[in-house]
Amino acid sequence: MPGAECPLADEEVQAFMLAGFVRLEQAFPRGLADECRGLLWEQLEPRPDEPQTWTRPVIRLGSQDAPPFREASHTPRLLGAFDQLVGEGRWGIQDGLGGTVAVRFPVEGDPGDDGWHVDGSFAKDDSWWVNLRSDGRSLLMLFLFSDVGKDDAATRIRVGSHLDVPAALAAAGDAGMHFGDVSGLLPNVHARRLALATGEAGDVYLCHPFLVHAADRHRGSVPRFLAQPGLFWRTPPALDGPADPSSPVETAIRIGLGAC
Repeated sequence: MPGAECPLADEEVQAFMLAGFVRLEQAFPRGLADECRGLLWEQLEPRPDEPQTWTRPVIRLGSQDAPPFREASHTPRLLGAFDQLVGEGRWGIQDGLGGTVAVRFPVEGDPGDDGWHVDGSFAKDDSWWVNLRSDGRSLLMLFLFSDVGKDDAATRIRVGSHLDVPAALAAAGDAGMHFGDVSGLLPNVHARRLALATGEAGDVYLCHPFLVHAADRHRGSVPRFLAQPGLFWRTPPALDGPADPSSPVETAIRIGLGAC
């Protein structure tokens, strides 16, 4: 049975390889999510009890270094899941909570960031790029710091789309391509099933770095808090060498290339 050090069941790991994501329920305690959300509100001009101050569809905050964020991102359940999906000893994580925190408000207007895409994983030419080895990112993660229902700007996911991406990236080699160019090379990706990243505060979606996803407009009533820290490679995939069966992330790339 999965426990603190091995929180994902075998069927969940297999589903991750084929679907491109898995929801780790109660990855960190709800009380800790509430504490972190309170710290995030302190960084915002809008106030939690004054809806008239919610005037923008989305506000992005930067990396968070306060101890509660470190605690939330370093629980035994999360660290065990990293080992199961990336491979023991193959991943690295920032001390705090890196990346950005997207706070989405239930107000009218175009958020301007709701297009379909894969995330970039390394910086180049003052922008973000991605290559076949996914240099710089071993997992895309969605940390829910508030409850997220289907109307609460839940991240949209194309199920299994991570398997379409390797063939598109293969011709670009180690140099890779701008992250914004990838989805245009996947003509059939929108035929894939749509899923929504809903859940409770304290849940974390662990996603393959090639997963095609998109933000959505907030149609609910309560602001949504979601962080997107990256998990990094200590040992990136060596796709021209022997396969590592202990790394489902790498295995999925090989499946996408037709090598498995």
